[in-house]
Amino acid sequence: MKHQPYEIRNAVPGEFEAVGQLMVQVYSQLDGFPKPTEQPAYYRTLANVGDFTSKPETELLVAVSQDQKICGALVYFGDMQYYGSGGIATRENNAAGFRLLAVDSAHRGAGIAKLLVEACIQRARESHRGQLVIHTTKSMLTAWKMYENMGFRRSEDLDFLQGGLSVFGFRLLLSNP
Repeated sequence: MKHQPYEIRNAVPGEFEAVGQLMVQVYSQLDGFPKPTEQPAYYRTLANVGDFTSKPETELLVAVSQDQKICGALVYFGDMQYYGSGGIATRENNAAGFRLLAVDSAHRGAGIAKLLVEACIQRARESHRGQLVIHTTKSMLTAWKMYENMGFRRSEDLDFLQGGLSVFGFRLLLSNP
């Protein structure tokens, strides 16, 4: 797909439902990832992703095309206590994180995921966090490779099981001038 400019911004409440639908669609189509019938609570979380914005320092970021179509999204957590994953990540100090990265299949390969991640890195640096924490699975190897190429490193201490699904932790150490 030809590259087009995307705006990264906070979703507005009127967009929350559409973002939730995008996330459910993207995650339910991942090979090897649990389906809605296998992890209904997880998919309810995806469908209601806008609920995260009620937490302090939490933003639902969207990538919007020139025609205002939501092409991708993720949830940024400026305070890890609201991150809401399994494992120990919520106890990380001086850290920000993001979860639930999703890009519309019609817009994959346009750099949207990287733009969203870069926005999280920028926010974490601006708030003087020492690290950015994320999780991914083997079903998300394209994202996994992108994270590694952006400087994220595996952090096995952040790994956990979600149901029967292995979830793998990563950290990006941030140097703040």
